[in-house]
Amino acid sequence: MTISIRTVDIGQLSPEERADIVDRSPLPDPDVKRVATDIVTAIRTGGNVALLEASRRYGGGTANGRLHIEPAELSRALSMLDPDVRDALEKATDNIRACHKIQLPIDSSLEVNPGVIISRLWSPLIRVGVYVPGGAAAYPSSLLMSVIPAQIAGVSEIAVATPADKNGNVSSTLLAAAELLEINEVYAVGGAQAIAAFAYGTETISPVEKIVGPGNAWVTAAKMTVYGDVAIDLPAGPSETLIIADDQANPRYVAADLLCEAEHGPDSPAILVTTSSEQAAAVLVAIEGLLPTLERETILRRSLSDVGLIARAKTIDEAITFANEYAPEHIGVQTADASSVAQQLVGAGSVFVGPWAPHSAGDYATGANHILPTGGLARSHGPLAVDDFGSWRQVQEISKEGLASLRSTITTIAKTEGLTAHRLAAEVRFEQEIA
Repeated sequence: MTISIRTVDIGQLSPEERADIVDRSPLPDPDVKRVATDIVTAIRTGGNVALLEASRRYGGGTANGRLHIEPAELSRALSMLDPDVRDALEKATDNIRACHKIQLPIDSSLEVNPGVIISRLWSPLIRVGVYVPGGAAAYPSSLLMSVIPAQIAGVSEIAVATPADKNGNVSSTLLAAAELLEINEVYAVGGAQAIAAFAYGTETISPVEKIVGPGNAWVTAAKMTVYGDVAIDLPAGPSETLIIADDQANPRYVAADLLCEAEHGPDSPAILVTTSSEQAAAVLVAIEGLLPTLERETILRRSLSDVGLIARAKTIDEAITFANEYAPEHIGVQTADASSVAQQLVGAGSVFVGPWAPHSAGDYATGANHILPTGGLARSHGPLAVDDFGSWRQVQEISKEGLASLRSTITTIAKTEGLTAHRLAAEVRFEQEIA
């Protein structure tokens, strides 16, 4: 069966057609949101009983009735891990640590006037909940990407939640990865109920200050429900990629990168933006050749047919403008001047430059974080980072001489705004001198 992917000419799109492609939201369907809210409400008041019932009813259940995975099980999983897999996880861990250590926030201080010192200080959160997708598949890489920045930030308590499969088992590789990172608080629970447990606590799981990590629509809906009572990273929509390619690109490389992200699910957009009709045709041929070799061929065909896109651009500048407007989670640049093009991309979670930068390198090995904004949020948000695991505060030290230098500024603006108590707060400190 020949794959059919929608094709458009960017310059011929009407404003409405362009908006239909570009405007999207990571927020889940209202029906999913409603059920997730019900689950959250039930667990907030019902604790473990409600959590176990939600797991029985909706999936993402426990490890054969157990919520907490004992440290001995984590240790056993690591001891039995295939040496090649352990080596890969350790190498990935080293690179993730190296990339994130340079992100540690730096405190700053400035004496704006003599006697007026303003400092900006950062401190880590105390307790964080990390959600790791699981069940039918396991994602130890997402565990590494979430936990390591938190550890570098200095978070003292990190709890992990991941769903068990239909047989009540949690991936031994994921458990081994937790042990590798010296995480001993792992819970076998998934979906909206895991987010609710992190937000409000149960008899077994203590509440956290912030919840991070990717998840499905139920997880996203629950995150949006608890936001305000607890901090979250970002609402996560389907994985997405956009590749800019000219006639110099290797169509097989382009096809492989499109398939790399499209295999996440049938709702994961894979978009080729190209200045060459010949390149577009060659990529389609390459996709057809690669599909039968892949385990997720059925999902891939549906994804490419339903949400895939080939967008023809007259120039590279037009391609760049469209890419920035779309602001995808991933952008691949496979052009003759890839580095120059990449410098102009300001709307993207992660940019892969040149023919030797497959998206899977960023997912697993380079150390750059793969938890990224989706649904256009890359216009204003970036990858998960160390400073997501802490908070800033301002500290203002003012001496008598310093306040005297600010006195007229304070009282004048307070009078202009009609806030006489603001004016008083400064003036009262000089009353004895006036007397």
